[in-house]
Amino acid sequence: MNKQKIVVFQGGPDGTEPSFEELSARWEAGLQKLPEVESWKIVRAKRLTPDQIWNEIGDCDAALGAWITPQLMTEQQIQAHPKLKYLSALSHGFGEFDAAMTRRYGLTVTNTIYGGQTIAEHAIALLFQICRNVAAHAHYTQYGFWVEKQFNPEVPYQKIISRQIELYGKTFGIIGLGHIGLCAAKMAAGLGMKVIAYNRSKKSGPEYEGIEQVSLDELYARSDVISLHCPYSSENDSMINRESIAKMKDGVILINTARGGLIDEDDLYRALMNRKIYMAGLDVLRDEPPKEKIPLLGCPYAVITSHIAWLPKESRLRSVDLAIDNYAAWLHGHPQSVIN
Repeated sequence: MNKQKIVVFQGGPDGTEPSFEELSARWEAGLQKLPEVESWKIVRAKRLTPDQIWNEIGDCDAALGAWITPQLMTEQQIQAHPKLKYLSALSHGFGEFDAAMTRRYGLTVTNTIYGGQTIAEHAIALLFQICRNVAAHAHYTQYGFWVEKQFNPEVPYQKIISRQIELYGKTFGIIGLGHIGLCAAKMAAGLGMKVIAYNRSKKSGPEYEGIEQVSLDELYARSDVISLHCPYSSENDSMINRESIAKMKDGVILINTARGGLIDEDDLYRALMNRKIYMAGLDVLRDEPPKEKIPLLGCPYAVITSHIAWLPKESRLRSVDLAIDNYAAWLHGHPQSVIN
């Protein structure tokens, strides 16, 4: 194999830890350990278009950290870059692309399974916020009625400003039992919840013991909480819609840290407002940020964060290390996390 020329695409919001400089140093420390690598460049990948990404790839042998979308993975562009033989996403998720076509051009495409724990933690954090609303209660206590009580003894000692829900004994339904879904299952079980799951193909192995695998309709009917952890594709676009919501328990809680396209947002909004769904915790929307005002953003029964489940410093540094490990495995003839 010829000496490798690499381009790294490093994204992420400004002003967060780790910084672009710290992440770049992590890339450099890992890549310089690989004798097969001759040179590399690290590109700040903030809202690059597919054409800009391909311009940066140029005559490189490998590209690490590209955001894989149908618009990027065109045969015309892959054919125009014959030196490129390895392309990785710095994420679990990726858009649909023609896997057979990429194989015809000898291109290996991988993802990076780095964030199961941290993304599952965020799903549980959204659930806690819905069930206990700690932030609002703390603010109300510190700056509201306890201050008032100092001047008025008649003010009650305790006030509840939202319903409090105990999770112990409730049924936690997981759609998508991959790495993130499995991490979420372990956390829910640790809270004393009954864990059921649906996966397109049944999972087996000791790590799945204690998880009851059921049909999708049974999961809808039995779950007190439904948490989405499946990849997005055209086949499951808007799988959470008026019809599937009708199969759910009244007052179910819905969590989505996967992909926004899994949900018909208008149908979800209607279900929240008529209280068929008690509340939704969403880290993802169909369009991020929305191109126009959508009802969900103003919905009092939705807790929405800005696709930040993957952002802890620990997980972002780990993503770099694992992406380099995956690339090294490919160099040595045993590729892993291959998605084509």
